[in-house]
This record gives sequence, structure tokens and C-alpha cells, in this order.
Amino acid sequence: MNLTISGHHLEVTPALREYVLTKLDRVTRHFDQVVDVNVLLTVEKLKEKERRQKAEVTLHVKGRDIFVEQAHEDLYAAIDQLMDKLDRQVVRHKDRLQDHHHESPKRNVAGAA
Repeated sequence: MNLTISGHHLEVTPALREYVLTKLDRVTRHFDQVVDVNVLLTVEKLKEKERRQKAEVTLHVKGRDIFVEQAHEDLYAAIDQLMDKLDRQVVRHKDRLQDHHHESPKRNVAGAA
């Protein structure tokens, strides 16, 4: 799994990197066929009162790219909410991949004769 964590208008500290890694463990525990993960952490400097922290993830799995973004006043809260969304989408993708069709039980032809 290739992992890229980058920051836009902020420096990605080792603590922030470790926090993202621990949160990503939950997603990779559900679905181990993850090829590539790109995490972008952004600080949008609007007005002083309206500073928003934004987290985005692009998860490349076999056959599909999953993109999730979340904004919040606190970056750690944005990462938490982002990983919740990502976890739900990964589980939904995994359910779609699994074959839910079961073969009907075959009739006992010998008993009818």
C-alpha cells in the first residue's frame, strides 16, 4: 500500500502523521485490497473567525477510486469524521464486491420418481 500524507498551508507534524495512520488502520482492517492512499490536509485561511481545517482522502482500490472530504474547525475532528465516512464507503464497496447470490437447493429427482 502506497501512502502519501501532504499538507497545504500547514506542516504535517509527526504527531499528525501518526494520528492519520492510526485512523487508517481501521479502514485497512476492513478491506485489505487497498492499492494507494493519498491524504491531503488543508488550512483554509478565510477570515480570522472562520478558519476551516479540511481533510481529503483518495483511496485507490482494485477497480475503483473512493474520494472523501470533510471540513471542521478542528483538524483532528475533521480527520475523525473523514475516517468515519471513508470506513462506511469502503464497507459498502466491499459488500458490492461480494457475491450475495446463492444457488437454490437442487431438487431431489430420485425421491420424486
